[in-house]
Amino acid sequence: MYRQFYRNMASPQAAEKLKVLMFLGSTREGRLGMRVARFMKGQLEAANHEVTLFDPLELDLPLLRKAVHHYPDRSTAPATLAEAEKIVKAADAFVVVTAEYNHSIPPALSNLLDHFGSSGYSYKPSGIVCYSPGQYGGMRAAMQLRALLGELGCLSVSNIFGIPEVQKAIDENGQALNDRMVSGAARLITQLDWHAWAMKNHRDTVGVPK
Repeated sequence: MYRQFYRNMASPQAAEKLKVLMFLGSTREGRLGMRVARFMKGQLEAANHEVTLFDPLELDLPLLRKAVHHYPDRSTAPATLAEAEKIVKAADAFVVVTAEYNHSIPPALSNLLDHFGSSGYSYKPSGIVCYSPGQYGGMRAAMQLRALLGELGCLSVSNIFGIPEVQKAIDENGQALNDRMVSGAARLITQLDWHAWAMKNHRDTVGVPK
């Protein structure tokens, strides 16, 4: 479905790749989020996007004491943090894959997002993918995340891709177990792609407010 959409595009943009940074929010033992991240990465790449994944377990950033933008000289910041900031700033769009901890945003996710200043996020769109083992699909966390992303400057697109009973929807390798996964991801990506190109073109043309 989505590959066909891109084959049919006549714009020169079809040959280009948007840079999408995906944040994974969960760190707890037995997390299901990695299968969602693998699935979304595959769908985004099929839609001609260059995808980088920020996994808080791999980045292993500490509980926030000093955000990267609080280092006037980036050479004095931890190397992992300074390199991660470059990826944030280079991104054209963001996808946030979130679980729901106590009906709220996972602390590892907000901690990861808060390590970077709003200038890296601003004037770029974001998409929310939420999931849970139960019937609500992480929607309560998504509603709170929408407010946070707005404050960072990367407004989320209207569609939220919620995945209830995620263990029955996507396998450990990131393969969809029902047709709804591909069509649901496509709706989110279609919106994200449109907004990302519009914002990128305007940033390239007129820059961003100082």
